[in-house]
Amino acid sequence: MRPVMRRLDELAEVLKARDDTVALLGLGSCGAQPARLDEHSDLDFFVIVEDGAAWRYLDRTDWLEEPAPVTYLFAHRRGGRRALYADGVFVEYTVLTAAELARLPFAGARTIWRRPDAPADLATSGAPVPRPPFDTEEYHLNDALVSLYSGLHRELRGERLAATRMIQHRAVDGVIALLRLGGGEPPYRDPFEPARRVERAYPVEVLPLASMVPGYAGNVAAARFTFAWLSKRYQVPPGIGDALRELIRSGDYR
Repeated sequence: MRPVMRRLDELAEVLKARDDTVALLGLGSCGAQPARLDEHSDLDFFVIVEDGAAWRYLDRTDWLEEPAPVTYLFAHRRGGRRALYADGVFVEYTVLTAAELARLPFAGARTIWRRPDAPADLATSGAPVPRPPFDTEEYHLNDALVSLYSGLHRELRGERLAATRMIQHRAVDGVIALLRLGGGEPPYRDPFEPARRVERAYPVEVLPLASMVPGYAGNVAAARFTFAWLSKRYQVPPGIGDALRELIRSGDYR
């Protein structure tokens, strides 16, 4: 058994012995998609507790350290912690009540343990997974084009980091969304982070990321390549297309 899965089972044994816990849900590669699990996987889980008990599992780590010593702990958001065990198992967990869980969008959960009187459908989210405001080819194409346009202007202004995020991040997210719409859902797609596992989903000849994401000093080259990629595959509106061609051709980049 992989160390992360063994640790999940160990934590389940700890939690089921307590009277203020309701369930333990595994997420990601430790949830409903175990085929993703490899030596680089961390352990994501939800600890479901009784009303008023969350603080005991957020402020205290005795339950977390019962299987093995913890060498690092970080509160990364409300109700959420990240921790590193001495044996190298990295965990990210959220402590919440069943009512809070019902309002939280999530996907790919698996029940590791639940109390006999706990709801049977805890691993199914009661809230929809967020989607873009308009999940259409028109939206993602135009969002990518506008990201290239805005990014090139930021590059001209000398805001290179901001330009990098527009050209090599947001525009590329648009490219990934277009590929998803054109070819169906890739296996193990992460609905919360489009960059996850795209290298496995699309061969380099389909998604040439090295040219789209060349790095901090490569914004103009990246914009030129991504615009050409989009222009070959989609009908680029002439207004934004002409403006982008002019920016790429005559911009005074330094």
